[in-house]
Order: sequence, then structure tokens, then C-alpha cells
Amino acid sequence: MNLKDFFTPDQDYVLEKTNETTTEDVDEVIKREGKLSFLMSTVKMLKKYYKLVDVMMMMIKDYRKGVYTAVPWFTIAAIGGSLLYVISPFDLIPDFIPGLGYLDDITVLTIVVGWIDSDLHRYLDWKISQDHITREEIEKIEEAQ
Repeated sequence: MNLKDFFTPDQDYVLEKTNETTTEDVDEVIKREGKLSFLMSTVKMLKKYYKLVDVMMMMIKDYRKGVYTAVPWFTIAAIGGSLLYVISPFDLIPDFIPGLGYLDDITVLTIVVGWIDSDLHRYLDWKISQDHITREEIEKIEEAQ
């Protein structure tokens, strides 16, 4: 086993963390949206997920406001847990390690997106059909597609 395999989270690890995610954790991610947005837009390795994270943030905010509830808690917990993992300085591979520091973050995001892909598409279909969608939300959705 090499170091990358040892320190890179697998599906079991991500599932365990998702199952431990609480509504308070989701609220913490919403509160730290600015930091997350800055991180996603400035770290080269994470930029590929930047627009997708915008859509994930819209979904969990709509869920917490009670506007969009046609989604399983598992999806909300997976989004909240993965984004909290990304902004946390305490993860399996410390972010300050050049070239490797964000490998675990990318792995967690990739696993979660694979799990919730269909829920994200359903959310986007719903969001686009709403009368109260803002111009900013439309732009984020268009950029994510």
C-alpha cells in the first residue's frame, strides 16, 4: 500500500462521515459559504468543482429554508459533510502539502457527486421551473451545466 492509498478517503470513509452529518453541520457550511467559494475559486485543483458547488449550496439553502424538500436527507448530509470536509483544515491530507493537499478533498467531492448526481439534476429541473428564481441563480445554473 502506498501513501496515496493510505491517506485518500474511500467510499466507506465518506459514507461514515455522511451518516454523522447533522443539520448543524449543514448550517455551518451555509454560514461559511464565502470561505468555501473563495477556496473553490482560487485553488487550482478544486476549480473544476467550483460551479457545481454553487449548485450544491443553492440546494442545501433551499432545503434548509423549506423551499425544496423533495430530496432525501442523505443527499443533504452528503453535500454538507463533503463541503465541511473541504473547508476544514483537519483532513486526511493537510491542505498545505503541495501537490497532494487537496487530493483527499477532490476524492470526497467525486464520491459524493457520484452518489447525488440524479438528485442534483432533479433539483436543477425544479429550480429552473420556479417563478422566484433570481438572475444570479440562473447564471450559476447555466455556468454549472
